[in-house]
Amino acid sequence: MISAKKMKFLNLIFNKLVHRPRTDRMFPIVDFTCNPVTGCLHYCKYCYARRLAETRLKNVPRYRKGFVPRINSREFRKRFCKNDIVFLCDMGDLFGDFIPREWIFKVLRYVKGFPKTYFLLLTKNPKRYHEFLEYFPDNVVLGATIETNRDDLYIKHNISKAPLPSERYKAMSSLDFGLKFVSIEPILEFDLEVLVKWIKEIDPVIVFVGYDNHNFKLPEPPYLDTLNLISMLEEFTIVIRKCIRWAWFEIPN
Repeated sequence: MISAKKMKFLNLIFNKLVHRPRTDRMFPIVDFTCNPVTGCLHYCKYCYARRLAETRLKNVPRYRKGFVPRINSREFRKRFCKNDIVFLCDMGDLFGDFIPREWIFKVLRYVKGFPKTYFLLLTKNPKRYHEFLEYFPDNVVLGATIETNRDDLYIKHNISKAPLPSERYKAMSSLDFGLKFVSIEPILEFDLEVLVKWIKEIDPVIVFVGYDNHNFKLPEPPYLDTLNLISMLEEFTIVIRKCIRWAWFEIPN
């Protein structure tokens, strides 16, 4: 049975998807972004945030030293309203091992000041959620990026220095928290039954699925495999399709 907490959030999501125009935000349900902490040391080969910080935004004060983690005091001045959905720290990983605990506590205190606003948190290091479990307010939605179930693929292609996908799955599936989500983006080659099992055990309220849209030529799954995955996930959770397309190697030159 779906809890009242989950149902309330799902109703809000449906309302936003139905009544708003298409958006270029990373997540279509998001109203605002807020970056009290920026920067990341996971060095994901497909990272759009690092690319922005080192190119178009390189003269912005917070990125003048590159994509190094830092706290941004001005961001704590932002204010939000009832039923806003805010993507928190989309230009970094707040729960990377390289982020000081006091920074995380400061962000959580800020979040508690807006109890009627939902805040999405997304990390590739969800084991660190367990350190702060007793401090999370009810208005956060804890997310993890899990692009594939194949650790060997991740290592072979040097995808990231972040914890391996299997470590993220274990951390999320053992996390006792009411509102969780998973981002399978950018989607990489996967084993259907294994990945579906992982997501089902995590029990997310919502799953985002999408291909890379920055032409990184990643080891992607065929288009029809992705559609099959989405179909199976939709049997037990809500799936939001992001950039769904033919894999780059399926497109004729």
